[in-house]
Amino acid sequence: MMADPFIGFIFTFYAKIDLVKHLPVIADFWETVLFQKPVYKGGAKAMNVHMDLNDKVPLKNQYFSRWLYLFDTTVDEMFEGTVANKAKERANSIAELMKKRLGTLPDCDD
Repeated sequence: MMADPFIGFIFTFYAKIDLVKHLPVIADFWETVLFQKPVYKGGAKAMNVHMDLNDKVPLKNQYFSRWLYLFDTTVDEMFEGTVANKAKERANSIAELMKKRLGTLPDCDD
């Protein structure tokens, strides 16, 4: 995602993601979501981080669509089965919730 020509700039320029620090957080998040192991400690703070990011660069619907495409493609390449399907379903639900909370507008020709 960081190298993606469409959304990579969000992660590298605006969010300034440090993958060494962020990958364990992402892993904890998905372990909590998919396996109900309470290892993720981000809680409501995670939404605040995304709201702050949205203030820097409006997180458009098409950015979420691209993220979901990349997420689903990666899951499909690496995993299969019930948990993989659950991961994709949860990612979609989370994206929809975030778009609603951020007030993301539908795609437009801009």
